[in-house]
Amino acid sequence: MLRAQLSRTLCVFAANRMTRLRAFPFVLCVLAAAAGCSRKTESASAAPQAQKQPVEVTSVVRRDLAETLTVVGSIAANESAALRAEIAGQVREVFFDEGQRVTKGQVLLKIDDSELRAQFAQAESRFKLAELSLARNQGLLETKTVSQADFDRANAEFSTATAELSLLRVRLAKTEIKAPFDGVVGGRSISPGDYVTPASVIAQIDDLSRLKIDFQIPERFIGKIKQGTSFTLRSRTLDASARVQGEVYFVSSVIDRATRASEVKGLLVEPPAGLKPGMFANVEIVLDVRKDALTVPEGSILASVRGAQLIAVKDSGSDKIAEFIPVELGLRARGFVEIVSSKTPLDEQQSIVAAGVGSLILFPGAKLDPKPLKAEIKKAE
Repeated sequence: MLRAQLSRTLCVFAANRMTRLRAFPFVLCVLAAAAGCSRKTESASAAPQAQKQPVEVTSVVRRDLAETLTVVGSIAANESAALRAEIAGQVREVFFDEGQRVTKGQVLLKIDDSELRAQFAQAESRFKLAELSLARNQGLLETKTVSQADFDRANAEFSTATAELSLLRVRLAKTEIKAPFDGVVGGRSISPGDYVTPASVIAQIDDLSRLKIDFQIPERFIGKIKQGTSFTLRSRTLDASARVQGEVYFVSSVIDRATRASEVKGLLVEPPAGLKPGMFANVEIVLDVRKDALTVPEGSILASVRGAQLIAVKDSGSDKIAEFIPVELGLRARGFVEIVSSKTPLDEQQSIVAAGVGSLILFPGAKLDPKPLKAEIKKAE
């Protein structure tokens, strides 16, 4: 019985194996068909990649490229001073109006000097007496009537009287407050009858014959600023197209540790009436000018792990294809970049992809459909 059961098991195993062998060609046919469908699908998906990629192109151009720096500055008068009295006293009279234009040496205010004039008259009497005494002793000394000690005493009294008279003359002159330079007097803070001291500010006087501007330059640019460097000033109080020219006349020799910047001052050439001391303005300084530089728009630069690249439009028979050119960049200014060097020589008027290089699906040899650069971008150029 065991022998019969073993025989039936071998027969079933043999039958199953024959069935598997018969099904194997069918499986091969199914796999081949699937592979064929896969190849058709891949070729169908690869077909759109062969289509031309529309791109906006422009040309490599040579132009003068200027490196500029824009900072904020504060406008100041050519000269500015706070008028103060050198001696204390009561204001007798004010000789100027607020906002009046005055000249150097003009008397603006008078302090009561009655007491000083009395002292001056007293000192003047002593001076005259000392002068007569000295002259008398001079004659007596020649005749040996007085001693040398008496003559020396008379000479000393004369010198003292002279010095005292000079001192009171100076103090009397200080009772008159005069304009230190030509300028415009501001609002006054005193009136006749007020008592002023050397700490009292009478008024502000400003020389507006020319204007200055004070600004800070970061330390990394300070080596490019020197006396005579030109700049352009723009202010919100002026028309948007108005530009005021200026020239640097002072560069500080130290760097501020707190701001890491250096103080720079400049003079404005023929400033308009709209500019006033105390206003702030934008100062644009020309740091460097590259003559006849090879330039491209900033949007045409492709930044990658291999460095900066340009995508040039190259002729390939009847097609236009993409050529990736590694480049070394230089100065950037007003939306343009200087091309210092490139592995493939770039000629002027060479067509390059001008915009969207980071978002377009491009690769070396890709077919391109060049389009002119947009009109507004050309206008900006």
